[in-house]
Amino acid sequence: MVKNKILVTGGLGFIGSHTVVELQKEGFEVVIIDDLSNTSLEVLDGITAITKIKPEFVKLDLKEKEQVESFFESQKIDGVIHFAASKAVGESVQQPLKYYENNISSLVYLLEAMTKNKVAHLIFSSSCTVYGQADKLPITEDAPVKKAESPYGNTKQIGEEIINDVTKTEGLTAIALRYFNPIGAHESALIGELPLGVPQNLIPFVTQTAAGIREELSVFGNDYPTPDGTAVRDYIHVVDLARAHISALRRLLEGSNKSSMEYFNIGTGKGSSVLEVINTFQKVNQKEVKYKIVDRREGDITAAYADTGLANQELGWKAELGLEEALTSAWKWQLKQL
Repeated sequence: MVKNKILVTGGLGFIGSHTVVELQKEGFEVVIIDDLSNTSLEVLDGITAITKIKPEFVKLDLKEKEQVESFFESQKIDGVIHFAASKAVGESVQQPLKYYENNISSLVYLLEAMTKNKVAHLIFSSSCTVYGQADKLPITEDAPVKKAESPYGNTKQIGEEIINDVTKTEGLTAIALRYFNPIGAHESALIGELPLGVPQNLIPFVTQTAAGIREELSVFGNDYPTPDGTAVRDYIHVVDLARAHISALRRLLEGSNKSSMEYFNIGTGKGSSVLEVINTFQKVNQKEVKYKIVDRREGDITAAYADTGLANQELGWKAELGLEEALTSAWKWQLKQL
C-alpha cells in the first residue's frame, strides 16, 4: 500500500510536532517544513525517539515564495497541515506588520504552490479567537465571527477567508480546525511546549515559575464576571488536538467532507479559570506556583469554551485527556528541560 505523503508546515512547533508523531503512528509519510524561528532542531530528535521514524525535514521560510514553489515541484505531496505562523496575541498587538507578513503572505504562497501542483487537501490551524467574546457559551461553529481583538486573531479570520475563496475555484478541499487552548506534552516527555524567550502562554509560564526560572506568574485581571474573577478558557491536551488533525485529514482524503471548506471547534467543552488551572497544577504536581494579580491584558476576552458536538459527530473525534493529565505531562516535560 502506498503511503500518503503529508506536508506539515511548522512541524517542529508545539502542536506540529505532536501531530507529526500521531501521523507517523497512523502510517503516514511525513515531510516537515520549519524555519526554526520559534523552535529548535532537537524537536526532530524527540519525534524520532518516540516513533522510531525520522521524518524528512526541510528548513524553509514560507515567506520565500520561490523556495516554496521549488519545494512543491520537487515533492509529491498528498495533503498539507499548515501550522507555520506567529501565534502570540500580545506580541501581535505590538508588532502587527510582522504578523500580517508571516501569517498571511506565507499562506498565500503556500496556496499558490499547492494549487499549481494540484495538491488538493489542506488542514488549516485556526483558532477560537475568530469568535472574539462570543454572545453564547459554549461556542458552536454557527457563532458569528466577530471583529478580531488582536492582529493575531485577525490573521486567522483572514486566513480562513482566503482559503474559503480558493476552495471555490481551484479544486481545493480544506478544513479549518478552530482550536481552543492547547496545553500539556507527550507522555514520554520527549516533546512538549518550549517557547523561546519569555512564554506568551499560561502553562509554560506556570511550569517555569514552579521550576524557579520565573520569579512569579502574572494573572491578568481578577475582576472578570466569572466565578473567581479570572478569565475562563477551554484547555485541551495537545495529544487530543493532534489526533483531531488525523481525523480531519482522513475525512478529506476519503472524500467524506460535506463541502469544500469545513470548520470544526476543537476543545474539551469545559471551561477552566486561570486560578483553577494554577490550583490544579499545584495539587497534581505537589508544587507551589507564586503568582500575583495584575491588570487585564489588552486583547483578552472573559470566557471561551467549545461546543464540540459537530467535531464529535462528523470527525468521529473527541477529547479524551483531562486537565490533570495535561498539567502532569507539562510538568514532567518542564523537569526534563532543567
